[in-house]
Amino acid sequence: MTAVDIGKEVAALCRQGKNQEAIDRFYSTNIESVETCAMPGMEQTQKGIAKIKGKNQWWVDNHEIHSGTVEGPYPNGDRFVLHFKYDVTPKHTGKRMTLDEAGLYTVQNGKIVKEEFFYSM
Repeated sequence: MTAVDIGKEVAALCRQGKNQEAIDRFYSTNIESVETCAMPGMEQTQKGIAKIKGKNQWWVDNHEIHSGTVEGPYPNGDRFVLHFKYDVTPKHTGKRMTLDEAGLYTVQNGKIVKEEFFYSM
């Protein structure tokens, strides 16, 4: 699969709330994930599928997701961007907010090997 094909599939799964399935199907076991800033108890950069699955589960466990949109993919060679906008309430604050972020994904040999996130601050 090309980066565009993978981007379309990942976007479709995320639109259905199936982010974990996207990780299972399309992420390399050696995935590298770079956040804009470190999440509580985690490093800003994480490596390996187990850590990325753990980070995703932490996010799901710690946020009430009211709605969301996913736009893209916006491809460029072996990379693509997805734009995410989520209406969420972090459980630790109870304060509803909009999370607006872009994810840049790099594909090699039919798998996502790197994801980088950029947030609106």
